[in-house]
Amino acid sequence: MQKEIFKTLIKDGQADIQDVELYQRSFDFEPQGRYVLVGIRQAGKSYLLYQRAKQFLKEGHDIKEIVYINFDDERLLGMKAEDFDLILQAYSTMYNYKPILFFDEIQNVEGWEHFARRLANHKYMVFITGSNAKMLSRDIATTLGARYFDEKVFPYSFNEYLEANNVILEKDWLYGKQKNQVGQYFAEYFKWGGFPELLLYRNKRHWLNGLYDKIVLGDIIQRNNIKNDHALRLAVKRLAENIMQPTAYNRLANMVKSAGVSTNTSSIIEYVQYVKEACLMFTLDNYASKFAEKETSKKHYFTDNGLLSVFLTENYAPLLENLCAITLYKQYNKDAGTPRLYYYNRNVEVDFFVPDECVAIQASYSINDHETRRRETTALVALNKLYPLKKALVVTYDEEEVIEMDGLTIEVVPVWKWLLCDSNTDKC
Repeated sequence: MQKEIFKTLIKDGQADIQDVELYQRSFDFEPQGRYVLVGIRQAGKSYLLYQRAKQFLKEGHDIKEIVYINFDDERLLGMKAEDFDLILQAYSTMYNYKPILFFDEIQNVEGWEHFARRLANHKYMVFITGSNAKMLSRDIATTLGARYFDEKVFPYSFNEYLEANNVILEKDWLYGKQKNQVGQYFAEYFKWGGFPELLLYRNKRHWLNGLYDKIVLGDIIQRNNIKNDHALRLAVKRLAENIMQPTAYNRLANMVKSAGVSTNTSSIIEYVQYVKEACLMFTLDNYASKFAEKETSKKHYFTDNGLLSVFLTENYAPLLENLCAITLYKQYNKDAGTPRLYYYNRNVEVDFFVPDECVAIQASYSINDHETRRRETTALVALNKLYPLKKALVVTYDEEEVIEMDGLTIEVVPVWKWLLCDSNTDKC
């Protein structure tokens, strides 16, 4: 690796930061904080780096202080950990400032965390992104030694999606023309998800197929040297088809084998772990299960509805539950530590349960059918008898009412309204 390459990359990065036009996401950086931002590809991590860099410029810093390098750049193929210092050497031959460092997709270079620790020890301001959840693992956190804030980054929320489409909700928007506009944008968001770049394209399925293939091939198969890629792809497809049901690993292995593809349970467990590390999916545990059962039977959800739509045609019920799962996961399980969000399945089935807040939520596309209505509401009543609830919801696509049943108040709310009015905003 040559210093001249890094000189070129530094100049290219400065030009990119000056030229890029941004939709400002509501992300509050600590003024003196260093950050490791982790999330699925195309979630908007790079733009958060640009956003922070522009904040520094607005505060009076010179563009020459900024170093932005994307380690997905083909000019950095084959880079090793010992090459990191060349970045500082190259910069020192160009400028006399202490640089502010922005490193995108740094996980491509094994051992990056040791360089990041050294930079922090020398009081550099550093901002790092990556597309692998292992960057938040205990081992790497130990190496970094609490010198960085770590944050998970997701694609747009619905509120961000509206703002990115220049829709700013007015006071009392529910009672005016904006309600129809919100409904139109929600139908799009519901099916195709919130990847920021997706707003630029008409053929959204084609773009999502390409993103999915890039994640599976580059971030999972190649990174983990998987030989039986057909089994992995089929396992993800089966998880998508069973998004609303807990899926045990041995059952998933049998589903793959039933299609004539050779695999075993231990391989399936590894594949699912790799899929989670690539931030493609996340899992929820059954609150009612013993520890061993929690580890073997989980509910699996996609990080964005658009990626689930890759596998679906006209069945929208899985999209509704997946969107609820994403929203609740960001609220309760986003930070490291003990999970707060579960599903409940023991004699009664409830889609989402937050025991420490006594909140239970069912996701049901519609409860107009008598049997569906009975199933969803009686499950909440039964859970309330086991764990008294402060809040019980049934999130639907577009139905709304209040049900009083056996001493429990159950709110039935449209998902678009729940996303906008239950997200700590006052716009409803």
